[in-house]
Amino acid sequence: MVDLERIKAETVAYFRALDENATLRHHFRHPDEEGGLWYIEAVPDRGELIVVKQAELTSAGQLHRYSWEHLEDEHGGLTDQAIDPAEDLLEAIPAEEFQQMWTR
Repeated sequence: MVDLERIKAETVAYFRALDENATLRHHFRHPDEEGGLWYIEAVPDRGELIVVKQAELTSAGQLHRYSWEHLEDEHGGLTDQAIDPAEDLLEAIPAEEFQQMWTR
């Protein structure tokens, strides 16, 4: 049987290390099909952009945040897929805009 606790600990350690050691960060916004907005902070890792923080502002005004400190809940979770800003139709935003949403 797979040790789910070990896998979760390794996942948390990976995202935490990326977040804490990043020297370059990219910030994006993306609307979803339900009228909400996703705010994303990503860092480069091995030639890919990896999401280390993401916040969803729903059309109802609810805010859900995901990072290594809170990987998932009943509303969703931190993506485990690398992103491609052009392919994923992500709009680059200033770091300040992301931080305002993240700390809201």
